[in-house]
Amino acid sequence: MTDDTVLELSRQAFLACLKLGGPTLMVALVVGVGISILQAITQVQDATMTFVPKTIAIGLVLLVCGSWMLQSLLAYSGELFTRLPQFVR
Repeated sequence: MTDDTVLELSRQAFLACLKLGGPTLMVALVVGVGISILQAITQVQDATMTFVPKTIAIGLVLLVCGSWMLQSLLAYSGELFTRLPQFVR
């Protein structure tokens, strides 16, 4: 396995992680900032006000994007296992 192959595999793995984790992390960030602004405006400091909406929002994202995420992960894994004999040489 050459250095270029290792770099290419690392790049593909990093992009797959970004593609799979990005939607849920972005929704959690947006909801968290929105709730924090709401808490600052109303001066209500309750921990469940951030936890429950984030959990619901992430659950909705997984319901909407879950099949796409699974398809993407299966495609990446399938390509990796298909190319595995090339890496062993």
